[in-house]
Amino acid sequence: MGAVVAIDSLLDQRRLWKGQQRHVLSASPQPSGHAMLDAVLPSGGWPDGALTELLIPADGVGELRLLWPTLARLSQQDGALDKGPLDKGPLDKGTIILVAPPYVPFAPAWQRAGVRLSQLQVIDTPPRDALWAAEQCLRSGACAAVLCWPMHADDRALRRLQVAAETGRCLGFAIRPAKAARNPSPAALRIAIDTDPQQLRVLKCRGGLAPTRPIAFDWQ
Repeated sequence: MGAVVAIDSLLDQRRLWKGQQRHVLSASPQPSGHAMLDAVLPSGGWPDGALTELLIPADGVGELRLLWPTLARLSQQDGALDKGPLDKGPLDKGTIILVAPPYVPFAPAWQRAGVRLSQLQVIDTPPRDALWAAEQCLRSGACAAVLCWPMHADDRALRRLQVAAETGRCLGFAIRPAKAARNPSPAALRIAIDTDPQQLRVLKCRGGLAPTRPIAFDWQ
């Protein structure tokens, strides 16, 4: 019978490999407002201070309806100042930024969704400057959420957005074409929106395995 050797001594001698303890995510302070989606996300909501990608087959398939509950809550939070719609003063932590949206936002729809319009700002910039503008807003620490629509962003550009979101502790949302799902991404969360049938597919989620089953979703 072999000699009994203490495990601690083997670990000290680096003769025994010890797996890392599983990192337990704390509950997200940013629920999506959709119970079925939150139920499958490791932290129970959007990854806080991180970039989320929404991959869509076409514009207007429900991407804004998916985000409106969160954006409405953020625009109404205590830190959001009650500014007039033409106030161009400093941003505050309740500000929602849309960087180069493909269409002019329809204000009544945003208002009906509960978003305080005084907290909504649109940055109209040429496509070549849109990624830079989104990165600066994410990094500033003065925004609650930043939405952008990068069409041809590479891994390096997306990584800069992810790092900027972490630095500014801001929710970042990049709305991109569905074909971008073929390529890897540094985003903490990737969700594909399908229209036939209407459903969400979580392709990647930080802190856990992506669910194998899609989530039925009614955009009406």
